[in-house]
Order: sequence, then structure tokens, then C-alpha cells
Amino acid sequence: MVISETPISDRTEWELSPFSKKEKIHTQIFESADRASLLIAEEIAQLIKSKAAEGKNCVLGLATGSSPVSVYEKLVRMHKEEGLSFQNVITFNLDEYFPMLPDAMQSYVRFMNEHLFDHIDIKPENVNVPDGTLDKSEVLDYCIKYEKKIKAAGGLDLQVLGIGRTGHIGFNEPGSSINSATRIVNLDHITRVDAASDFYGEENVPTKAITMGVGTILKAKRIILMAWGEGKAKMIQKSVEGEIQEVVPATFLQPHNNITFVLDSGAAAELSRVVIPWSLGDITWNEETINRAVIWLGMKLKKPILKLSDREYSEFGMSDLIIENGPANNINIKVFNKLQHTISGWPGGKPNVDDTDRPERALPAKKRVIIFSPHPDDDVISMGGTFIRLVDQGHEVHVAYQTSGNIAVFDDDVIRFADFAVDMIEHFGDNSNEHDLSLYQRVKKSIREKQNGDVDSDEVKLIKGLIRKSEAKAGCRYVGISDQQMHFQNLPFYETGEVKKNPIGEEDIQITIDLIKEIKPHQIYVAGDLSDPHGTHRVCLSVVYTALERLKEEDYMKDCWVWLYRGAWQEWPISEIEMAVPLSPDELIRKRKAIFKHQSQKDAALFPGNDSREFWVRAEDRNKRTAEVYDELGLAEYEAMEAFKRYHF
Repeated sequence: MVISETPISDRTEWELSPFSKKEKIHTQIFESADRASLLIAEEIAQLIKSKAAEGKNCVLGLATGSSPVSVYEKLVRMHKEEGLSFQNVITFNLDEYFPMLPDAMQSYVRFMNEHLFDHIDIKPENVNVPDGTLDKSEVLDYCIKYEKKIKAAGGLDLQVLGIGRTGHIGFNEPGSSINSATRIVNLDHITRVDAASDFYGEENVPTKAITMGVGTILKAKRIILMAWGEGKAKMIQKSVEGEIQEVVPATFLQPHNNITFVLDSGAAAELSRVVIPWSLGDITWNEETINRAVIWLGMKLKKPILKLSDREYSEFGMSDLIIENGPANNINIKVFNKLQHTISGWPGGKPNVDDTDRPERALPAKKRVIIFSPHPDDDVISMGGTFIRLVDQGHEVHVAYQTSGNIAVFDDDVIRFADFAVDMIEHFGDNSNEHDLSLYQRVKKSIREKQNGDVDSDEVKLIKGLIRKSEAKAGCRYVGISDQQMHFQNLPFYETGEVKKNPIGEEDIQITIDLIKEIKPHQIYVAGDLSDPHGTHRVCLSVVYTALERLKEEDYMKDCWVWLYRGAWQEWPISEIEMAVPLSPDELIRKRKAIFKHQSQKDAALFPGNDSREFWVRAEDRNKRTAEVYDELGLAEYEAMEAFKRYHF
């Protein structure tokens, strides 16, 4: 993958590169979203300054959602630390839910105020966000006036965009017209599912929104679309390399003459230049690229690696690999052996054996292990079979539950548990304690009076956290570890009571450092799922990475290996797997039973993400599919497999 370091407006590298020849939109890939966000913010700042120097206003079209948050943070910093003024800036936001009060938690007015407008010197009269408080009969006239206001301001100098899972831009859903203007629209089911976490349930998500049209967006002099994470990769590929089609509204952007898609490595993961660069131009063949190409070819042809031929290599753009490293049989054997060596039924290392070709070292035979679980069920959902293996094989396994998971519990469960607690007090306790006996009434009243999107009371949050904690304990006990090996960290960044969390703080990092110092582990397992829809996995991983960086010079850390697992959302690509732990049918059932201990997440989770299946079904299907791919590539046939990638710090 070619990682860009040039300004995002510079098209030269992209136009000259043979690897971008399938791309119909100028696309730049960066190693991290943070680096890309900085360059976007710098371009916006430069535009504002150049317009101010000419005595002109700078007209910006702005987006909401998680993608532009870092850009806005950097613009705020530039204002406060570098004197960037927004006095000449006029903004028009893309969209707003309808109906929506401006101070509601999910309002885009509130979003923009919290992330940008309240922290800069923009004139209030220059801020324009579609009005979600209108009577429906007023919307058509309002939308016409919104269009006229954009035109009167001189048109959009720069439009910032994100992209939805349906390929929507703004709220222009599949079926939108390329000439559409600002209007009221019906939201796609998938869009509403994706927004469910912000509204504490899909049933609370508005069915309509006011949005700028595709035609309005295309009139902007400059467009920047940003996308972060593997979850956006499929739609980015369709938008950049596919044909223009109404079912993917972002493809309407292809004809624009001044547009850039700015991506991190995750969002770019399905572009041809990343997946099959050898078919586009000359690449440097090394162990990593050879391994990836051969596995890709085997999966493409649904053929065992050892049966791939010279002709098949040549037919799929890999003839130079045969010339440099062939014949095919020699390459096949090397890749097959490498893949075979990833398979191990001993995730903690097999004692008293030669471990040269094993994914884990043999010594020490009994290891101290920490499994970091972002939520109170990720341990058993994501690596429950491996967790059971480690315990069965005699390792000292600790689980660190990084967050309380308290926002992911239904209100009905809180009332049920509060009722149970009161009954317990009445049966066993001191009935004179009115505070305890009124718990049920207080909780019920608090929940009844809570408006959509309101933060739970401290009492309700506590009960929700205790529900998740009791389930995690039950899961660990089922696997076979003691209460002393369960660590409930309750990292402070998470404890907002809202889907939106606080930034990582020093206390989050110190809590993690203290646990690692206490255990002195030989192995650490941590969630490496960067496409987690809620972002919690990503933040929890950053906390662990920071702690490891600070501790890396400690003697015990020099003998500590870190393994990354993936969550319920996806699996590692086969070519990136460095340890695959096979599971028997009985072990898969044991894993399922451990997941079942998390009853508040059973049947229907509060935040199911973009997959309505239960977590245990997703986990089993994913584990079975990994085993099937190994089998298709010619390796041993197993019931299921859990996969890991090693992190070197």
C-alpha cells in the first residue's frame, strides 16, 4: 500500500501512479486518520486565510458524524494556539434529522456547537444548519430558501463529506438523483440501524431528515470526502472504482473536477491498489507480498495452495513472481508451510517441544496471561475458545474488563433487578431501611421520566454496570478462573452515560499500567478491532498501546508477547493471521455457553451494530468460516478457528 505524505490537494502522485489507474476519483491513503485529519484541517485553514487576505468570505459546507470530529478538533486548536480566525467564514451544514430539537443530544446543531462553533470566533449569523423544528408544511419553502442562501453567499468554496454504509453522502440515500437539491428525505433502514446507538434503539431514530442534495454538493468548488476504518472499505471501493449508479450515491461524485477522497489504511483496504497491486504494476516481491498474493490466488480460485500452477499465476498478473521466485510449486510449498505453522492448539505454547515453527514459544510452560476485554463480553465472544484452552492447559489467566458496558443494558432489565433486590431485602434484610425498600420505586420513576437520549441517573447507571459485571463473573467462573483473576477496570473515559465518550485520560492509562505491573504477564491479548461501530475497541486499544510503550523497557515486558484478536464485527485477513487456534465441536459449544452467561446481551443487544444476528451466532459463523478457508487452501479441516495477529511494541 502506498501511503501518501503529500498535501491532499496534490494530484500528481496519484495521476502518475500505475496503481491508481482503476480509480475514478483522486484518492489519497494515510497510515492514520489523525494524520489525514491534520492535512484536511490545514487545507481548510489555508483556504480561510487566503480568502481573508482577499477580503472575501470563505463558504464551507460541513458534515457531522465521527469522521470529521478530529478535523474540527484541529481547527479549534489552530484558532486557540495559532490565531486562526473564523470571522470571514460562513458555514452550511449538510443535514439534520427531522423532526429534531436543536438542543437534543442527537441534534446536529448541538454536535456542531460542541465540536466546533462554541470554541471559535465564527459569527452566529454565519452559521447555517437545517432546521429540524419546522412544521412539515414549511419544509419545502425552507429548503428553497436554504439553496438561495448558499447561492447568495457565493456558493460553497469547500464541501466536507463523510460516507455512510449505504454509500450515502449527507442523507442522500440510494435512489437519490444526481441533480437533487436540498429537500426532506426518508432515511434508509440501514442508515437508521447505524444511528441506533446514538438514539438508544432503532425505534427512536427519526424516519426523515433534511439534507442538501447531490446537485447542491456537486456545485461546490472543492470537495473532500473522508473515511476511516475497515467498516467503510467496501463502499469506498464501489464509490472510487465502480460505475456511477443511483444505488451508491457517492459514485455521483466521480465527474467532479476538484475532489479528493482522504482515507486511512483501513478504509482503503478493498481498493485494487491494496488488494491486488501486482495486477496494476511492478511491485517488490518479499515474504509478505508473496504470502498475500498466493493466498489471494488460492481463495480467488477456491483451490488448495499446493495445486496452484504457473499458468494460473500468470493469468492473474503474477508472472513476474514466477520469473523471480518460481516455479509455482516451490512458492506454493513455502506459503503452505508458513500458513500451516500458524495453526496451534496450544495458544500458550506447547511445553517440551521444539517451538521454532510454532506461533508461541514453549517456555515458560505455565504463563501469566492478561486478556483485555473492552466490554464485559468481548473476551468470550471474540476469543472464548482460546480463553478456555489457556485455562484448561494450566496457565494463570487474568481478564481485565476495561469498561463497565453500562450503556448497553435495557431499562427493563434494571427494573427487574431492582425489584429482585427489594424482594431480597424484604426476605433477608432489615425492613426498616426505607432507602433500600424505595430502590424499586426510585429506579422505576427515573426510567419512566427519562426522555429519549437522556443520560441515566447515577443509580440506574450503577445497576446497569452491576448487571454486566455479574454476567462477566459468571462467564469467567464457567471458563474456570477465580474471582481474584477478574479485574473490573471501569476506565473513566467511558463513564459518561452517553454513547459519546471522553478522550483518553492519564487515569485510564495509569489503571492499565498498574495492572500490567501487578501481573507481569508473559502474554497479553487485546482487541485489535479498529472498525468497532461504537469506537470503544479503538479507544481501549490505544490505552493498552500507550501503557505498553511506557513499560517496554521493564525486564518482564521483554518476555511478553502481545496478541491481537478481532471482535464480533470481522476477522483478520488470512494472510495476516499469525496464530490460528482450532476449536472442536465440543469446544465451540463450551464457548457458546460462556457467551450465554451474558444474558443482558442475549436475544437482542441494545447496540447490535450493522448485524442483527446474536453475538454467539456471529462469532460461530466467523470462526467456522476461518476454518473453512484454511480447509479450502488445502490445510487440515477443523470445526472452527479463532485467529490472532501479533503486535510488536
